[in-house]
Parts: sequence; C-alpha cells; structure tokens
Amino acid sequence: MSHTPLVRVSEVSVAFRGHTVLDGVNLTVEPGRIVTLVGPNGAGKSTLLKVAVGLLPPDRGRVAFGARTVGYVPQKLVIERILPLSVRRFLAMAVRGPVGHSQLEDALTLVGAGHVLRRQVADLSGGEMQRVLLARAMLRRPDLLVLDEPVGGVDMAGQAELYDLIAALAHRDGVGILMVSHDLHVVMAATDEVVCLNHHVCCAGHPETVSRHPEYLALFGPRVAGSLAIYTHAHDHGHLADGSVLPLDPDHPVHQHGPECHHG
Repeated sequence: MSHTPLVRVSEVSVAFRGHTVLDGVNLTVEPGRIVTLVGPNGAGKSTLLKVAVGLLPPDRGRVAFGARTVGYVPQKLVIERILPLSVRRFLAMAVRGPVGHSQLEDALTLVGAGHVLRRQVADLSGGEMQRVLLARAMLRRPDLLVLDEPVGGVDMAGQAELYDLIAALAHRDGVGILMVSHDLHVVMAATDEVVCLNHHVCCAGHPETVSRHPEYLALFGPRVAGSLAIYTHAHDHGHLADGSVLPLDPDHPVHQHGPECHHG
C-alpha cells in the first residue's frame, strides 16, 4: 500500500469576517488510515473538512492533494420537499456514466438502507439520509472518504454497523478516512489518529496518547477522559490483508506507539 498522502494540509488559516476559525493547522491523511477530528462546537472541524476537499480555499497555507477521487459526506443535506428527487436518481448523479439498478441497490444494502431506493429523498428520515449520503460517496469508489458526523440521526445499533463499515473501508480496502465525530468512545476505539482541534491543533496522535494530553483534558474534562479507558484499542492482535484479526504470540508482543502530542 502506498504511503503517499491523499491530502496534506500545511499551516492553513481561515477567517470569517475577521474571526479566526483555523490558525496554522497541519493535517495529513494517508491510505488505509482513519484520522478523526474532535473538539468543541465551533472549533473549526467542519471548516477544516471543507478546506481538505477543496470546497473552501484557505486564507493562508497550502493544501496538497494526492487522492484521485474524493467521497464527501456532509453533516446535513436538506432537500426541499417540493423537489421531486428519488433516491435512485440522487445516487446515480454521483457516478459518471451509466449505472445499473443492482449497483445502486448493492451500495444501499451495504449501508443498511436497501429499502429506500424507490423513495423520495425529501421523505427520508435523518438516519436514512445519512446512510444514503454514505452510499452515494462510496459509489464514487473514492481513495479518500471525508465524513462530517456520518452517523447523525442513526440509532446506536446502526452507528456500530456504519463505524465497522468505515473501519473495513480503511483497513481492508485501503481508503483514507478523514472524519469528524462527537462520539469520543468510538473515536478512541476505532481511530488510527486523533486530531484535537480548537481553531488550532491542540494535540494530535494515537488516541491513547491524546486522551492523556493536558489540552484534551481541559477541553473534555477528566471524567470524560477517564471513562474512555475501557474503550481504548488494545494492540494484542494484527490484521491480515482481508482485514480479519490475527492474534499475536503473547511471548512476542508488538507494541505500537503513536506520535507525541504537540501544541499547534
């Protein structure tokens, strides 16, 4: 698997009406890696995603793209009820060239929404819409998938299924994932790298390292950080090429250490 970055954000700053939203932010996403942004509301997470996919130009800094195709799932997409747009047509619009019924149905089935293909987009629930948006992004066969709160409105069981799917896309299929999530338990369990953002990068690195960093604790509180301990990912196994788990020899453990946190 190539380790050429799919996107590299270098010293990026963005301001709206004189208010600094991002200040000197650095970020790199490589193939097969899940990078998750966490931080308080208004920290600039969604803005950083838009910069990373080219939807918003930075005021300063540079964004270098190595990805051939990007799939983007926004936090919310509102479709006017008076607009006649079927799920089938909405999905087909994401693909260049003709697309078959079975291909669309397979994409929806993969995200647990196979039953909505013939429905109107405006009639979908919030959770159904998020599943459709993820299916639409995956139809593009992206090598970089950018997700802004991808499980909003999805029930707990559905959230676990979608996060498992996202992990499989990264670790089995080599897709790079850049994601915003407020579910800290999931972040600490299923992410390769956490970037804690509050207009600047407070700290970044392996989830266990970030969870002990003073700035992370200051943002989320020691009670929240302490409750995450049972969810952190234990490195007592490896992964085969198909993503399945390979138990490691307890007499020869493999220790993995993430990068140290740093001040942005």
